[in-house]
Amino acid sequence: MRALHIITGLGVGGAEQQLRLLLRHLPVECDVVTLTNPGPVAAGLRADGVRVVDLAMGGNRDLAALPRLARLIRRGRYDLVHTHLYRACLYGRLAARLAGVRAVVATEHSLGDSQMEGRPLNSGVRALYLAGERLGRSTVAVSPTVAARLARWGVPEPRIAVVPNGIDLEPFRFDPERRARVRARLGIPDEAFVIGGVGRLAPGKRFDVLIGALARLTPDCRLLLAGGGPEEGALRRTADAAGVSDRVLFTGEVPGLPDGSAGPDLPTLTSAMDVLAAPSPEEAFGLAVVEALAAGLPVRYASCPAVEDLPPEAAPGAVRVRGGADAYAAALAGVRAAGPLPRTVPEAARHYCITRSAARLMDVYTSALTRTVPSPRHP
Repeated sequence: MRALHIITGLGVGGAEQQLRLLLRHLPVECDVVTLTNPGPVAAGLRADGVRVVDLAMGGNRDLAALPRLARLIRRGRYDLVHTHLYRACLYGRLAARLAGVRAVVATEHSLGDSQMEGRPLNSGVRALYLAGERLGRSTVAVSPTVAARLARWGVPEPRIAVVPNGIDLEPFRFDPERRARVRARLGIPDEAFVIGGVGRLAPGKRFDVLIGALARLTPDCRLLLAGGGPEEGALRRTADAAGVSDRVLFTGEVPGLPDGSAGPDLPTLTSAMDVLAAPSPEEAFGLAVVEALAAGLPVRYASCPAVEDLPPEAAPGAVRVRGGADAYAAALAGVRAAGPLPRTVPEAARHYCITRSAARLMDVYTSALTRTVPSPRHP
């Protein structure tokens, strides 16, 4: 089988890094097309031996990209096209049809109740999404929560298949020596209590809440923000105004997995943390939470379908927090007061092993190629 993955961009983001990890485990010959922004994940894919093509699309309305993409699909003689993220799903599904490929699968990575990939949901976005969805054979939801949202939108349930995001457990396994090394590199004292925040620095992630919480905690607490994005400047100003700028560390964009590049990767940074705080009120999956659980960290979160869709005993260290800076300060102070716990990996993290996700996706591919209804949704 030859498959082409089409994605909007390949900067450092959850969907982009999930694609790279998935391709390491799919028993399929895969190429990748990025509509724009061939960023660090494109370099990582190429290092993995994956062919990556930059379509150099000039914007959302660059209609000239459509025939270019259709020609690329036709020349590649692909059996299946798999699209990721809103713009790629629209253009990719249509281009695949123009190229004569009927086995088209799309993954919905970022559908919330009120937004999709940071854009507010309105009737126009929804209508365009549903029109494009009908050009494919199956829409993959990364959680049962997203599947339910798709069904409420009007996507027929037989066309929806749940394939959860997956993680590679081994890189996140806690290593005290790695913890000591990265803390020394970042200038974090051994005795400091480190609160981690992981993700794109964008308004929807509410990292300003964690800065406000930090200002209410004792001076030996630190906030380690792993990620880059447009809100970094605003967050730095918030930290200055709160008087905690010397206790907030910004790492910028970091690779999700070791890739040989300079600087620490996400698993390394996670080892330096004592707790992960995830105040985003609306998530499609909650990958950062699952990765933190794989590192044995306690987690305080606002929204995480990956945890909420499982029995409570699967992630006893993950606790939901409602509210703003005061609520998070109280919750994090409680974690600090409880003292360090063994860094054991809960069942929730093992449940989302990447090999399991890859096997489920292969079932969806088989169904798309044989024109059958996708397999039943899995919890």
